[in-house]
Amino acid sequence: MGCCNSASSAAQSSKREWKPLEDRSCTDIPWLLLFILFCIGMGFICGFSVATGAAARLVSGYDSYGNICGQKNAKLEAIPNSGMDHTHRKYVFFLDPCNLDLINRKIKSVALCVAACPRQELKTLSDVQKFAEINGSALCSYNLKPSEYTTSSKASVLCPKLPVPASAPIPFFHRCAPVNISCYAKFAEALITFVSDNSVLHRLISGVMTSKEIILGLCLLSLVLSMILMVIIRYISRILVWILTILLILGSLGGTGVLWWLYAKQRKSPKETVIPEQLQVAEDNLRALLIYAISATVFTVILFLIMLVMRKRVALTIALFHVAGKVFIHLPLLVFQPFWTFLALVLFWVYWIMTLLFLGTTGSAVKNDQGFVEFKVSGPLQYMWWYHVVGLIWISEFILACQQMTVAGAVVTYYFTRDKRNLPFTPILASVNRLIRYHLGTVAKGSFIITLVKIPRMILMYIHSQLKGKENACARCVLKSCICCLWCLEKCLNYLNQNAYTATAINSTNFCTSAKDAFVILVENALRVAAINTVGDFMLFLGKVLIVCSTGLAGIMLLNYQQDYTVWVLPLIIVCLFAFLVAHCFLSIYEMVVDVLFLCFAIDTKYNDGSPGREFYMDKVLMEFVENSRKAMKEAGKGGVADARELKPMLRGR
Repeated sequence: MGCCNSASSAAQSSKREWKPLEDRSCTDIPWLLLFILFCIGMGFICGFSVATGAAARLVSGYDSYGNICGQKNAKLEAIPNSGMDHTHRKYVFFLDPCNLDLINRKIKSVALCVAACPRQELKTLSDVQKFAEINGSALCSYNLKPSEYTTSSKASVLCPKLPVPASAPIPFFHRCAPVNISCYAKFAEALITFVSDNSVLHRLISGVMTSKEIILGLCLLSLVLSMILMVIIRYISRILVWILTILLILGSLGGTGVLWWLYAKQRKSPKETVIPEQLQVAEDNLRALLIYAISATVFTVILFLIMLVMRKRVALTIALFHVAGKVFIHLPLLVFQPFWTFLALVLFWVYWIMTLLFLGTTGSAVKNDQGFVEFKVSGPLQYMWWYHVVGLIWISEFILACQQMTVAGAVVTYYFTRDKRNLPFTPILASVNRLIRYHLGTVAKGSFIITLVKIPRMILMYIHSQLKGKENACARCVLKSCICCLWCLEKCLNYLNQNAYTATAINSTNFCTSAKDAFVILVENALRVAAINTVGDFMLFLGKVLIVCSTGLAGIMLLNYQQDYTVWVLPLIIVCLFAFLVAHCFLSIYEMVVDVLFLCFAIDTKYNDGSPGREFYMDKVLMEFVENSRKAMKEAGKGGVADARELKPMLRGR
């Protein structure tokens, strides 16, 4: 890994000058080793689930007596009908496939291994018997011969529920699944509460199938629009900010004026015309209007004061957006960063789901209360589920943190390179190289901290969902408060982690040191942080809304030829959701770049003042902002340099 001793590197870092990108040392090595051991544990779970025969039971399927379909089976002790030869019976058939247990997420039905799935609906036992004679596929219990289907008194219990729906085998998993979606009406009602008519559901699905080319084209359109917006947003940022400012001022003034006008009008209205029963109601309404008007006035005054204080910080937000646009021009591979992150997440999620499915069928055969076989894991191995769930959260957060560290490293390289012609050929790949060689431990530690907060929140959410309607009002309030607090803590830690990764990319310090240094910088620039996180985030939100609206409008125009407007609903929802997801992924990268640029700018103005030997690293646009700030301070007669003052260094013992 090209790593060195972390303790010695930390001691050396406290004695050297702050020099961006020059000194590199490995950070948080113990956390990297812990993460590697954790991943080895995840691999052990996967290997165990495959080695214990779970793979065969998952792919080929098994009946209610523990026999795997499509092969010879060994006899299980005290289990009737086990140990059968199902070499020619390759498909799992459920006697009542529509009987779903939504709570335990399984089909409450006897499962049999059959030679073929009934491709047509079988309405009577005679049809079931004829199907068995023609296709050699017995759909009733193994204890009942096909000749006894219509004569035996036990046929109503041992044979499938009539009518038997037409079914087809699921590719690669050898289960007979009903073709008609109406079979899962209860399941559909649980998921889609607004659909009460099957015909509506069928029309929606048919609308998606007939419009799949249009949906694909609109999804590509949203992708192109997101990439274009990332390039041009730096040119429209100034106009956008002032438009939002004007609209905010007009909206607050207008709302306050309307409330006072309503209050004055209500107060002047003659009370003699009001009947006695409604007099108290009128007085309550007048008092409520007065409270609303006073609250709106206070809000407007506070808003004006905030805008007055932060007006110069808004100029910094505009400058940072302008420079962020330049970053994407010099580092075009940043645009594709969401693709690689999404691909890595998808590959990991596929692996995780497959392992989860293997775990669902692993373990030893156990006889349940109904006399059928279930496979359960006993002993310490039964806690593998929890380990697997923690792995889902930690590794997913690790992948996202790797993206943040990669983007931070590339932007830091761009910012602290004075001559942009001397940039590496591919700063993104150079940042990935530094991440792999030096900072995987830091990323592992940061992602683990997020995992520690996310797991309790998910547990509380699960408890809240299970107790919904059963707990009292006080317990419900406490649960929701805890969930809300953990969510806020998670968001704050995410923001601090991102800035800690930036500090690590600059100084090559460990996670805790970087987080502390980044926190100090953010506190010293609290007003600027507030301006960027409010104005900037709102601008990016408007960009997302613009892409969604543009894609939705294009979808309406393309789907206009369909006269059944009900069919429009699902395709448009799919397109708009995909457009918002794409816009969020791309503009989140833009937001990340702006945050990294701000921290670099804050550090640059903290250690440099533009004098010989202490020249700024910043772009000309940011330099103009600093010069304008200096002029404003001189005109105010304060004689200092507000935005280029010397403060305490990030590294102690300078």
